[in-house]
Amino acid sequence: MADWQSIVDEHGGLVWQIAYRIVGNDADAADCFQEAFVTAFEMSRCERIKNVKALLGRLVTLRAIDKLRHRKKMSGLITRVHDLNDLCSEGPAPAEHLQFQELSERLRCALGRLDEREAEIFCLNCLSGLSYRQIGKQIGIKTNNVGVILHRAKEKLRVLLEPETAIAEVRCTHE
Repeated sequence: MADWQSIVDEHGGLVWQIAYRIVGNDADAADCFQEAFVTAFEMSRCERIKNVKALLGRLVTLRAIDKLRHRKKMSGLITRVHDLNDLCSEGPAPAEHLQFQELSERLRCALGRLDEREAEIFCLNCLSGLSYRQIGKQIGIKTNNVGVILHRAKEKLRVLLEPETAIAEVRCTHE
């Protein structure tokens, strides 16, 4: 049986980064982090895990996409609280920070509108930096199919993120 504390120590940082990049807040990232490790632990009790890092990356990506979909459904009930310390820090100007936050939220909303496989492949490639080949091995499809699905996902995101689309639609967090 694997030493799960050492697995968490070794892969925890990566799993957290993936979750946070997708969901954009600590609470949801923490949920995704925990759910990914619990699921991996449960899976390890039934079968041998060949690549723990890849499994955790995939599990946390799927959990984070699920969180985005749930957030979209519950968006009328959720209000976003901005940390004033972020706005007062020596980072980007407040206007730039707010533009980045708005774009990030629009991307999260758009990811929640993609087909589950498209969103997963987009996140694994663009946010986690996996190659087409690595993604194909991880989810069990051909490398060429990864490219096709990723292309479709990017095209859909391009349309969803166009300024005209943003103006025509109510923002995701207020639907």
